Amino acid sequence: MNVLWYYVILVVVIYILAILFRDRLKVDVYGLILMRRTKKMRGWIDYIANLSPRFWRWSMNIGIPIAVLGMAYMVYTIILSLQYMFKTPTAALLLPGVDIPGSPIFIPIISGIIALIILMVVHEFGHGIMARVDGVRIKSIGVILLAILPGAFVELDEEDVEKAKRSVKLRIYAAGSIFNIALAAIALVTLFVISTPFINYAFQPDGLKIISVTPGGPSEGVLKDGMIVTNINGYQISDKDVYMNVILNKTKPGDTLTYVTDQGTYTITSTGQPNNASITYPGFRTEERLVVKPEVSRVYGEIIPWFVYYLDDVGYWVFALNLMVGLFNLLPIKPLDGGIIFEELLGYKIPEKIGKRKIPEKIAGKKLPEVFVRRIVSSVSVVLIGIVGFMIIYGVVPGIIKMF
Repeated sequence: MNVLWYYVILVVVIYILAILFRDRLKVDVYGLILMRRTKKMRGWIDYIANLSPRFWRWSMNIGIPIAVLGMAYMVYTIILSLQYMFKTPTAALLLPGVDIPGSPIFIPIISGIIALIILMVVHEFGHGIMARVDGVRIKSIGVILLAILPGAFVELDEEDVEKAKRSVKLRIYAAGSIFNIALAAIALVTLFVISTPFINYAFQPDGLKIISVTPGGPSEGVLKDGMIVTNINGYQISDKDVYMNVILNKTKPGDTLTYVTDQGTYTITSTGQPNNASITYPGFRTEERLVVKPEVSRVYGEIIPWFVYYLDDVGYWVFALNLMVGLFNLLPIKPLDGGIIFEELLGYKIPEKIGKRKIPEKIAGKKLPEVFVRRIVSSVSVVLIGIVGFMIIYGVVPGIIKMF
């Protein structure tokens, strides 16, 4: 049974328990949305906000233009992705442990779950910290579940937000994504400076390890996660570069592939890749099998190198997921933070003329009428939701269907 079924079963159990014991568990049920609020941890947010209000305020003043640039970059990227969609689907489902055929991303389950938890905490604490820096009260903190998609939230006092200056609102709204992007940058620097150099020093490749057999692929039911591949069709496999050379240059779709592994010899018939039928697709994902170098093992033993290795893996996914989700959240789509930022910026001021048409004096130089702003934001949101939805349906749904 593939991991997606475990998610479905877990979510069904959560929904049943939430509905049956909503009062005891203090869960609010709104159709498919489950919400659990708490007033705990507000003290932590206050403490962090009060460490250096000036630092938080000025760092987020820099963060606002970064958020706007990120918004523009994401709109450009989404539109640009359309022309490549039919050749190479780029959409992916960010569920740790779920390997969707044709997906460009596979997130390991343990590292992925840790990284997602860190992502949500940092994002919502970012909103909460900036709110408290400028005196906006926090009503509650909580978690949310929509179908199989988890999330977190910080519920701010609406009256305080309404009374706040536009600059304060922009800092609060931008904070979540900026905190994510900042954490991604910190993780990337840490990887380059500390963990990755040590891993290159401490480990050496020794074959290829299967990390996921893709459901519905040619290897399903034959090969298994954790197998170590040492030979394919007579070619010795020492690392991933050798493996890719064999797959791309020595085989073609429809070929019989014989794998020599640490658990025996197995044969499969390859197919074409879901996104490129001309390239051999064995139906599993791999990573280099690493072993600690003898000279390193004599000095550090086995525990320390492997601890750094798994820490590096978590660090990589903290970087990747915070960057991806942080930028995606800047899309000018309501209710994403980018949509709210876009609405605030759009409602600031308008010129005396739009083209050759003169704007009435009572409107010119003043706030753009809220109805007009909302119509523009709604229109942009609908268009971008349509594009993103199409990319998900075209790039992910066919792969999910193949899994069942």
